[in-house]
Amino acid sequence: MLSDERHRGILRLLAENGRVTVAEISERFRVSPATARRDASLLADTGQAARSHGGLLPSKFFQSEPHFRAKAGQNMGMKARIARKAAALLPHEGNVFVDAGTTCLEVGNLLLDRPDLHIFTNSIPLITQGVNARATVVSLGGEVRKVSLALTGSLAQSWLSHLRFDAAVIGASGLDLATGAYTTELHEGAIKTEALRRAGLRMLVADAEKWDKPTAVHFAPWSAFSALVTNAELSREARLKLASSNVTYHLALRS
Repeated sequence: MLSDERHRGILRLLAENGRVTVAEISERFRVSPATARRDASLLADTGQAARSHGGLLPSKFFQSEPHFRAKAGQNMGMKARIARKAAALLPHEGNVFVDAGTTCLEVGNLLLDRPDLHIFTNSIPLITQGVNARATVVSLGGEVRKVSLALTGSLAQSWLSHLRFDAAVIGASGLDLATGAYTTELHEGAIKTEALRRAGLRMLVADAEKWDKPTAVHFAPWSAFSALVTNAELSREARLKLASSNVTYHLALRS
């Protein structure tokens, strides 16, 4: 296979999967690891993809996520409705993981007044709110990701390996009917995946605008969740997909 043809193939694979590793390039196109690394470097150098540790991401990956503060001021009424519905489904005692993100923060704020609850989180704004909480707020630790105000990385993941949760509240940057939930950053995706693995009730909170807009990093199929809380009626096709994956659908109505 000529190099130009191989490069087109790599870009098609990247578009389909949202990420491609050097090892996948080597295996898929039957080239040496050294050639695969050169291909990845060339595609990154020419702006056709973004280089990441061990592979490639879409070219606009690092410019695609707005800052937490920008998102926090958007659609506040909708986020509050989703949060109220989600909080009503969550326990008043035990251990709950609350993900980083603006909608998850709204949920977490509603849990702070539950004195028998332990809230584990990688959300820096929620950790800050814990100073005056009746609930016990526990930080995962980790590296600060400034754009999302989340704690991520190997330290946060190692903390998770010791924990189990009665429930986990997870956010997403994009949703796809066929494949599930997406985010924009690999390390945050790893935290979400690990928290889901360690929870009883596995709740996704996401507004309807995120449907059919998958972002770069796929972190969970629908079967990884047990509940979805959203703010708009879903199509019959979407409801059937959720039902087939054993996901309960909860609609946050206008009050």
